[in-house]
Amino acid sequence: MRRVNILGVEISAVNKETAIQYLLENMDKARGRYICACNVHTTVTAHENLDYQAVQNNSFMTLPDGKPLSSVGVRRGYSEMGRVTGPDFMEQVIAATEKSDARHYFYGTTQKNLNALLEYLKANYPQLSIVGCEPSLFRPLTVQEETALCDRINESKADFVWVALGAPRQEKFCAKLSKKTNAVWIAVGGAFNVISGVIPRAPQWMQDHSLEWLYRWSKEPKRLFKRYVETNSKFVFYLIREKVEKKE
Repeated sequence: MRRVNILGVEISAVNKETAIQYLLENMDKARGRYICACNVHTTVTAHENLDYQAVQNNSFMTLPDGKPLSSVGVRRGYSEMGRVTGPDFMEQVIAATEKSDARHYFYGTTQKNLNALLEYLKANYPQLSIVGCEPSLFRPLTVQEETALCDRINESKADFVWVALGAPRQEKFCAKLSKKTNAVWIAVGGAFNVISGVIPRAPQWMQDHSLEWLYRWSKEPKRLFKRYVETNSKFVFYLIREKVEKKE
């Protein structure tokens, strides 16, 4: 898997089709490892926090979940790169494995939101094998709780563990626990709520024109103001600084 270094983060040079293909063709290699979906916010966070950067870089794949990342990759010669969002990747994997022996385990968000996700999946993918589903405790797990969770996952014989805890917690969580199981863990943030319809997604035309961030901002202006203004500004600044330093 080719990767492009963006501010120290090794982003996988994939698009929707090649990401799915690579995972399904290399499941034996992916077991006991994890996949991240990296956007501008998590890239800046990883650039500023080397421990988190190591988590991103040691993944089985780090998906370019954000048009700016895939655009930088394309400009640097990785013409195959395209945006791969958490919700898109999750639903495409589910669709591709619905009629197979693949087993899915879901961890994170609230029980209410998990129920909405299960209702959606059962209605749209009735043959999907769901072997576990439990909400976040919204606090760090004890060592005993981590062990018990991994035991439950192993007992379920899950192939995919979908994790929705929010960044950077979810990536660290997957990096720590995935190696104790025989499944591939995939950190997908708000994908559970987006797929189930709990959180409305931007119209397709806005997604196609890289305006999904604007739609999200319109729905949660106070919460997202700092992230989009401060983080996006830092992303541009760090890219310019990196370019200047390489010329020196």
